[in-house]
Amino acid sequence: MKWIIRNILWAVVIVVVLIAGAVVFLNVVTQHNRELIVPDFTNMTVAEAEALAADAGMRVEVTDSVFAKRIRKGAVRDQNPAPGSKVKEGRRISLTINALNAKKVTMPNLIDLSMRQALAELQSRGLVLGKLIYVRDMATNNVLRQLHGNREIAPGTTVETDTVVDLVVGLNPDTEASTYVPDVLGKRYMSAVDALHKQSLNIKTLRFDDSVKTYEDSLDAVVYRQSPEASDIPVNLGNDVSLYLTVNPERIPSR
Repeated sequence: MKWIIRNILWAVVIVVVLIAGAVVFLNVVTQHNRELIVPDFTNMTVAEAEALAADAGMRVEVTDSVFAKRIRKGAVRDQNPAPGSKVKEGRRISLTINALNAKKVTMPNLIDLSMRQALAELQSRGLVLGKLIYVRDMATNNVLRQLHGNREIAPGTTVETDTVVDLVVGLNPDTEASTYVPDVLGKRYMSAVDALHKQSLNIKTLRFDDSVKTYEDSLDAVVYRQSPEASDIPVNLGNDVSLYLTVNPERIPSR
């Protein structure tokens, strides 16, 4: 009789262990396949980015460096995938950091590239897009001239990274070329500017409130107001957008 009871108890234990193992396995599989939201690592130190990435279930790796005067040395300037992207757990996020010293780069030839191609080329060399100047042309958003300080800057010219380059781009009046104002509320300064440029829009003004007291504050500031507001209503290419930025937590919009 005792051996029957003992066998029953062992059977119960085995069943409990199997059920517990199945639950653990399902939890692991579910966690492994879940989608995570990529944080914004912009302007963080590598150590800060690593800590935030670990908390978020992913990892970071520095793959490139450029130099920008407006970002503190060693801070994250760009990342791939972009902030807000959905990724699997354990995904590697590539970081581009601000170099400790200014670099010299060669001015690329942007003529005949699309505006977006030119923007990507400038960013890859650590150069900054200034103003988009639209003029009548047969090809919309085709780069016609590249300027620095209102003067032509020839391809092959040696310049420092973070040099501002204005682009003269085409606009065909016979085609329906328009864009829209994206929602950049809650985005950090650089991310907001980049989002507007990608929509063929210009930055009219950048206004920092009283909470922004230092240079470092300005780098961490996020957009709490934009004018005009985000809309799906078409607007002209090259339209201006003003951004209002803060580091005051009470003003930062929740996302």
